[in-house]
Amino acid sequence: MAYWLMKSEPDVYSIDDLERDRTDIWDGVRNYQARNFLTSVTVGDKAFFYHSNTKSPGIVGLMEIVEINVVDPTQFDSASKYYDPKSSREEPRWYTVTVGYLETFEVSMSLEKLRETFSPDDLWVVRRGNRLSVMPVANAIAEKLLYMARAV
Repeated sequence: MAYWLMKSEPDVYSIDDLERDRTDIWDGVRNYQARNFLTSVTVGDKAFFYHSNTKSPGIVGLMEIVEINVVDPTQFDSASKYYDPKSSREEPRWYTVTVGYLETFEVSMSLEKLRETFSPDDLWVVRRGNRLSVMPVANAIAEKLLYMARAV
């Protein structure tokens, strides 16, 4: 099992939305490096849910990968901001995963706290200018994050 960190803006899709829906596709990834990370994800992997572009960004919960190699339907929807006119149903360019809700952490782990605790080499989300929406998290770092999330 591997660990990942996946970002979403809470006004677009939040941990509360995932808790309500129980499962959903992680659509709209349009960065090639993030997309390539999604191709490395396997069923059963865990992902930290990170709220980005908000007053207090940070890790707010945990989810599990429940399905892989899902064609992202937003690439075909001309009304979607994730529309890709170069993609076709016969040859889609964007794949994603389905995630399942596991838990909401009692206290969010703020980006400030993450920067105090981890180096940019340890946890990519603390790197200045990092805009990746999907990134790997080393097992040792994931264990420390889980400990921090539950040590309230």
